[in-house]
Amino acid sequence: MPAALVAWVVAAVAVCVPAAAGWLSMGSWVLAVGSAAIMLRRPSRIGVVVAVAAVAGAVAASQVAWVQPGRAAVAELASAGGRAFVVDAVISGKLDPSSSGDVWFDAVAHRVAAGDSAIAGPLPVRMGVPAEAVGELGRADIGSEVVARGATIPANPGERAVLVLRIHELSVVDETPNAVLAATSDLRRDLVDAASSLPGAGAALVPGLAVGETSAVSGALDESMKASSLSHLTAVSGANCALVVGLAYGAAAVCGARRGVRVAAGVVTLAGFVLLVTPEPSVVRAGAMATIAMLALALGRAGAGLSVLCLAVVVLLSLDPWLAMSLGFALSTVATASLLLLARPLAGGLSRWMPRSLALVLSIPLAAQLACGPLLVLVDPRVPLLGVAANLLAAPAAPLATLAGLAACLAAPFPWLQDVLVAIAWLPASWIAGIADVVSAVPAQQVSWWSDVGGLIALAAVSASIAVVVALRPGGSRRGLVRGVCLVVVCAVVGVGGGQTALRTVAGPFTVPGPWAIAACDVGQGDAVLLRSRGAVALIDTGPDPAPLSACLDRFGLARIDLLVLTHFDADHVGGATALIGRVGQLVHGPPDDGGAERLIAGFASGGAHAVAAHPGMQGLLGEARWRVLWPDGSAEPGNDASVALDVRGGGIPDTLLLGDLSAEAQRAMQRAEPLAAYDVVKVAHHGSADQDEGLYRSASPTLGLITVGVDNDYGHPRATLLDILRSVGATVARTDEEGIVAVWEDDDGVLRLWRERDVAGAG
Repeated sequence: MPAALVAWVVAAVAVCVPAAAGWLSMGSWVLAVGSAAIMLRRPSRIGVVVAVAAVAGAVAASQVAWVQPGRAAVAELASAGGRAFVVDAVISGKLDPSSSGDVWFDAVAHRVAAGDSAIAGPLPVRMGVPAEAVGELGRADIGSEVVARGATIPANPGERAVLVLRIHELSVVDETPNAVLAATSDLRRDLVDAASSLPGAGAALVPGLAVGETSAVSGALDESMKASSLSHLTAVSGANCALVVGLAYGAAAVCGARRGVRVAAGVVTLAGFVLLVTPEPSVVRAGAMATIAMLALALGRAGAGLSVLCLAVVVLLSLDPWLAMSLGFALSTVATASLLLLARPLAGGLSRWMPRSLALVLSIPLAAQLACGPLLVLVDPRVPLLGVAANLLAAPAAPLATLAGLAACLAAPFPWLQDVLVAIAWLPASWIAGIADVVSAVPAQQVSWWSDVGGLIALAAVSASIAVVVALRPGGSRRGLVRGVCLVVVCAVVGVGGGQTALRTVAGPFTVPGPWAIAACDVGQGDAVLLRSRGAVALIDTGPDPAPLSACLDRFGLARIDLLVLTHFDADHVGGATALIGRVGQLVHGPPDDGGAERLIAGFASGGAHAVAAHPGMQGLLGEARWRVLWPDGSAEPGNDASVALDVRGGGIPDTLLLGDLSAEAQRAMQRAEPLAAYDVVKVAHHGSADQDEGLYRSASPTLGLITVGVDNDYGHPRATLLDILRSVGATVARTDEEGIVAVWEDDDGVLRLWRERDVAGAG
């Protein structure tokens, strides 16, 4: 364990601070050599541990130091910004569709060029194909060679990808350069096609449960799986690998094979399974652990599970230090460790209050929930109270769906057999989908929590305290003191967290101005603007993620949206939309693209919303306020310049202009179609980018310029040129990155009032 922890820490520091990788490598090698020299003269267990830990850290840091010059050159090339890049690459990760219909994937670039400058690889990159261009991918998959042109920004520290490319043009040079990878890709596609003929959400889950293929999972189903703590079932991990290896080993044993042959059968089968499901971090970890365990079995030295796990972590971090910053790798490792360390003590403690058989069953999901919960709040600051119960109900169905689905995948050459096996897998998959749907719909089953590192530490303290209280048997004053301290920690943290949750939910409306008419939610780099007139509420865009949007709606005490406007289908405007399905009366949307937009619209329609495409002159009532669409016209292509622009007046709402992400050219075209009057509030276009028409803001002459923008965003929004324009027309500036939620209304004298969640020195 010390070696694994040292390797993890050193790898994390090296990838986050690459400039220190060389020094870390040198220091670790010196420590390793010194420890080995001392150990030769005076052998000791501590010396062995120090030497192994130092070697593990040295190898990880050396890996980073070795590739850093190439990565630094690409980062410097990308730092100029606004340049068109041409990347020759091979797809190395599965194609992952987002809620907006865009498709993202990891790749290894052999050449990165910008203008006359070019850098040779191999270099890890991440590429995004916009929804309208997804068709250009064809049947490309892992191993396919592509040439992409697009705009890029440097990746964040700690990411494996040295740059992220938003593709404008894409050509697939070779769809199937490798026969094995092409065959596994075809098997996954055939399974998805076979399952799609079956009804309900269970059909979408079958490929995910079997081989981790989630392309058919809708945004609503994905949100339900996450809300009920069941999303791990569609991420291939140790349980899947154990099933596959166990079947292969057992089959060889039934055939009378010797131990070495049985082990070889398990290892070969595991290698094929990893290729089939794609080598995601959790699969790589599980595969490495299973391989090491099988080798130990072959040598007749099957060690403790924790030792095998730690050795797998050391090996993987030495080969790929960037796994240290992978949340999927961390979750997989922590979940496995929790089952090895926590499940048995928890079962013993629970058996004091229930039958031992039930305690054993309950201890497994409880151990995983306690261990993984603190990490999960980093991406979704909510704690599912019914997660353990949902996993208990789903546990009997998951192995059956996995095995039947995997068999169906391999039976693709025999369509009739594949259909039978898919139908068998569909039954338990539908059961799991039903559990997710029912549990996620239970009111208040998800408790809002702190986000970021503070939330991790707080929930870790609660989880550890719960584990101690459950597992530690009563007896003795010292044990009583420990249990008492743990109970105090649980009560204190849950009390503070519950109080904050109450402030954001039940008491939320009392923490914002009662007469608000316009409110810009703080959802990061994205748009989510609320309008209210006589009790009727509209929401303009949803931001990039469901969690912050839900927190904002809870803060304002809003359970239903009368009018939802999706100005266009970029992820920063529709990424949070899945949190609203079934809660919207009318949906007005911009031009849909060829990707996920139509599916998203259909999802809202199935949830009871009346969906209609926006066009100039369209108008309607929100309470007593009248809204009118100013743009887009029929010539606008889907994207920023096809954003729905709204004019809202009356009914207690200050005269407001909402510009979506329109560029300066589109702003001028809109004004040519209909000259603008004066407005009290203008929601600034495109988060305050520099691409603005100064004439529009002079014509609108706003009292307030509202900028929805994320903290420390990579685009430099809002730009100084835009801020200068707003000041020149006498507008007060309100921005969500510095001030949090912003609320606006008119008082009884018609004077515009502004409330900021956070007071910022110098805010105008």
